[in-house]
Amino acid sequence: MKKSLLLAILVLGISGLANAMSSNPNTGYTETKYPIVLVHGLFGFDEILGIDYWYKIPEILMEGGAQVFVTQVASANTPEIRGEQLIPQIEEILAITGAEKVNIFGHSHGAPTARYVASVRPELVASVTSIGGVNKGTPFASVVNDNSGSEDEFSPMIELGDAFVTGLDFISTGGFEQNFRAAFNSISEAETEKFNESHPDGVPTTACGEGDYISNGIHYFSWSGAKAVTNLLDPLELVVIAASLSFPEDELNDGAIGACSSHLGMVIRDDFKMNHLDEINQTLGIHGLGDTDPLTIYRTHANRLKQAGL
Repeated sequence: MKKSLLLAILVLGISGLANAMSSNPNTGYTETKYPIVLVHGLFGFDEILGIDYWYKIPEILMEGGAQVFVTQVASANTPEIRGEQLIPQIEEILAITGAEKVNIFGHSHGAPTARYVASVRPELVASVTSIGGVNKGTPFASVVNDNSGSEDEFSPMIELGDAFVTGLDFISTGGFEQNFRAAFNSISEAETEKFNESHPDGVPTTACGEGDYISNGIHYFSWSGAKAVTNLLDPLELVVIAASLSFPEDELNDGAIGACSSHLGMVIRDDFKMNHLDEINQTLGIHGLGDTDPLTIYRTHANRLKQAGL
């Protein structure tokens, strides 16, 4: 059993006892019927050197009564491979909790990963929520792919990329096959179009519309930010700014994913004043002063799922 699942069981028991003893009026606000499963994006992890990918998000959801599990899949690979890595973790979560299904929250590349699982194993999934999800590709992928050379020639960028994600895998709860080139190919506009043909549930049929709210019995939701620069005190802000340069000037984006590309099912909002890292409350909770707190969005959405019987 993975370290993250063991930690979740421990925290679940502690939080349950705390909630039973507490008179906190927020108790029950995020208490969804089905467990919430968090799936990281490209270059993601569960926890590294004491820093969680989903910074304070599991805690705020569990504080209100939710059962929350942090999963880990390959930091860089295709959504199909990542999805197959996710399925046994979901099966284990269902065995631990006794639940029939789960609510999956997928950030960035975690969105198509979650959609793959919902497509091939719909009996496991109650809902999929895409958070800054790369559902119709990103021009940033074209920049990387165009500078990576062909598959049969040496590419310093690919070598460095593979070394980086292998390092991430080593220092987190990993052990997964990594493939930097395959990951970036999979988030290109052409490859996501192919993926959507095989796994179309919740995907809008128009350029910037909404998709089916419910498909094959599974509920689909999405939200995203649309502001690359939010707080220059964030040490990773420059990474997001650099990625945002791949977008046309008039295209709303969170620094990595276009607002329209993030749409899936019911679009809650695609213009939060946050960037791609703010969407997971990184770095260490630094976000735009006066802008919406990411933790509030997660709490509100968990309550939305609760009200929907999910």
